[in-house]
Amino acid sequence: MIKTLKWVMVAGILLFLLGHYIISYSDLPENLGVRGIYLGAFCMAIGLAMSLPTKMYLTFLFVTRENDAIAKKRHHR
Repeated sequence: MIKTLKWVMVAGILLFLLGHYIISYSDLPENLGVRGIYLGAFCMAIGLAMSLPTKMYLTFLFVTRENDAIAKKRHHR
């Protein structure tokens, strides 16, 4: 499950970067007009939606693991 969440997070970051590229550097907004801007904004929004919740979940998971490891160390002493 962790690998899947990492892949979703990476895909979200890549979608965000794709949206930034579309809006800032490509000719799509000039060629397509408002639709080009919508396309870039859509990629950025989906990328943010995919990357943020998984980052929070993975952080929670790593903190929980670290706390369990500290508790085991204290218990074995």
